[in-house]
Amino acid sequence: MCQTSVVLEKDGKQEKIMEAVARLEVTKEGISINALFEKPMVILGGQIKEIDFLDGVVTLVQAKG
Repeated sequence: MCQTSVVLEKDGKQEKIMEAVARLEVTKEGISINALFEKPMVILGGQIKEIDFLDGVVTLVQAKG
């Protein structure tokens, strides 16, 4: 099984916020991410910047405003 990580980009820096992500959902509020053994997380105002399928990394950014 492929392991996907989610990173959040802020001010040009990237911070890994969750590993082994099983589900990512775009909602009206932002991005909801879930891993098997972690509490779900919502990135308010989050947007997908990039998905790297080869490396298994999803990069998110937060909308300003």
